[in-house]
Amino acid sequence: MSVLDEWIGKAEDDYKAAVALNRRRREPLPDIVCYHCQQSAEKYLKAYLISRSVVPPWTHDLADLLALCQGYDPTLSVLDPQAQYLRRYAVLIRYPGLAATVADARDALLALRRIRRVLRKKLGL
Repeated sequence: MSVLDEWIGKAEDDYKAAVALNRRRREPLPDIVCYHCQQSAEKYLKAYLISRSVVPPWTHDLADLLALCQGYDPTLSVLDPQAQYLRRYAVLIRYPGLAATVADARDALLALRRIRRVLRKKLGL
């Protein structure tokens, strides 16, 4: 299994976790859904960079990662709104002071699905 395949696999694991957790109607976990959405998007962006023979930086900032990806494919700018939306869920959502709602989790999953769909196409998946 290549490093690229590993990144894609990890991104898919986070996607599947977000989808499964978002289905919980009793005792929803929107913070964790949002976190997994951000993580999946981050890993897909890093996979895209790896597919371009670039070692991705150690950052959680989706806007920074997307900007690097746009250097290889300017059409990825269509993902700016989704990356901006999800970037807030990288770190702070795991600690007191920021809480997501069920609606936030739904919106995070929609943003992730857009990023995922575009990047999987760019990656030939």
